[in-house]
Amino acid sequence: MAIQSHDQKDSDHDGVINARDKCLKTPLAAVVDNDGCASYVDREEENNVRVLFANDSSIIPLNFLAEVKRMSDFLDKYPETYIELKGYASPVGRHEYNIKLSQRRAKEVREQLIASGVVAERIKTVGFGDLDPITSNSKETTNTLSRRVVAKVVGAKGYPIEEWTIFTLRDN
Repeated sequence: MAIQSHDQKDSDHDGVINARDKCLKTPLAAVVDNDGCASYVDREEENNVRVLFANDSSIIPLNFLAEVKRMSDFLDKYPETYIELKGYASPVGRHEYNIKLSQRRAKEVREQLIASGVVAERIKTVGFGDLDPITSNSKETTNTLSRRVVAKVVGAKGYPIEEWTIFTLRDN
């Protein structure tokens, strides 16, 4: 009778027995090397936020709260990322006032992100006032689109390369 000298179990179902497996929690369906470790590929994702404000207001309109929440979720998914919120004002009124208004707008979006769980140290705010208006066909549309807070964040993460089986469906 042969005596089994090693544990022949494969707890993470990656095809490598526990006795040889150096990565015991391999994601299911991942391509693994002889040590049972998955191969990873980096993928980048980008997320933008754009909040438009009423004239002379720094209150976030209710219809933009979902956009701020979407950015909060993205920042939660990529905890190493930071965000710079850029506030703007329409080219109406005094420049000094518009700088302060744009700063208040950016700070309001920042506070909403913090309320959604984003750590305050990850958020920077800048107010540009009326220095970069959105140009449009009409003065009214230019003013409406220029009263904004915007940001773009790029996150990168390693994803396991998955093996193909006869049961795998591919998105093409």
